[in-house]
Amino acid sequence: MNLIAILGALALEQWRTFHWRGSFRHAFRRYARALERRLNAGTPQQGVAAAVLALGPPVGLSAAIYWLFDAASPLLSLAWNVVILYLFVGFRHFSHAFSSIAEALKAGDAISARRRLAAWRGTDAVAATADELPKLAIEQGLKDSYRYVFGTLFWFVLLPGPAGVVLYRLTTLLAEQWRGDEVTPMGTQLARFGRPVQKLLEWLDWIPVRMTAMTFAVVGDFEDAIYCWRTQSGQWPSRHEGILLASGAGALGCTIGGSLTGPTGEPEFRPELGMGDVADPDIMPSAIGLVWRALLVWLVLLLLITLAYWAP
Repeated sequence: MNLIAILGALALEQWRTFHWRGSFRHAFRRYARALERRLNAGTPQQGVAAAVLALGPPVGLSAAIYWLFDAASPLLSLAWNVVILYLFVGFRHFSHAFSSIAEALKAGDAISARRRLAAWRGTDAVAATADELPKLAIEQGLKDSYRYVFGTLFWFVLLPGPAGVVLYRLTTLLAEQWRGDEVTPMGTQLARFGRPVQKLLEWLDWIPVRMTAMTFAVVGDFEDAIYCWRTQSGQWPSRHEGILLASGAGALGCTIGGSLTGPTGEPEFRPELGMGDVADPDIMPSAIGLVWRALLVWLVLLLLITLAYWAP
């Protein structure tokens, strides 16, 4: 039934994406901001309490509705799984944005590509050069494919009903909301407050990020992907992002990371990940193909597990 729910949600998303899906995430972010304003005094203990209040009700409610529906009819519980997956899984979220950037770069329209990339990443990319845009798009695409697809599907399969989906996706939203990147007293206070959620997300990511990286290696250049994973991933500021990006770039046979023109026009230096030529617009369709093949591998594995479970 899990495989049917996943296929149903993916098909529904490819058929039509309703804008009201984002309203659920916006409502949760507002709720998270309200909790942070009321409970944040800069201690991890308060962050734990706020995380429980933020995550407990939606995770518990989604699980309770699933069990009630399942007791009444398996079809109702299947429909509920499809609804939750449709709300939180987002293959289209990154694939369409990525494809539109690739098309703009192919047409030589760097201004349009830069604007679309900024809207997708949620950060200003006005200073990025045309040569830097493919690297940034591939980085964002690999990260979003993991967050919105592979990480979410892993926890959907592992935990009963849709509880894993809700737990994982809402934890990622909380981690973004309570990150505290600003080097100010308020930013430091928020970072301490959000540390428990960051640790929770790190724990939730430990297995699926490695499974995703291994799948990228299997469907791409295996030797280069594993080599880049082993030798380069630790150089990236985030260890899990480093594993994902290094294996993805190695599987594609291109180089991402490296220097970047910051918003002020000054260069920002980052580690280089991958092997081969620097990522360009010609490699971008291969990145979409890599993610599609990886998803197909996961679906086939889930099918085999399902058949083995039901075999007499």
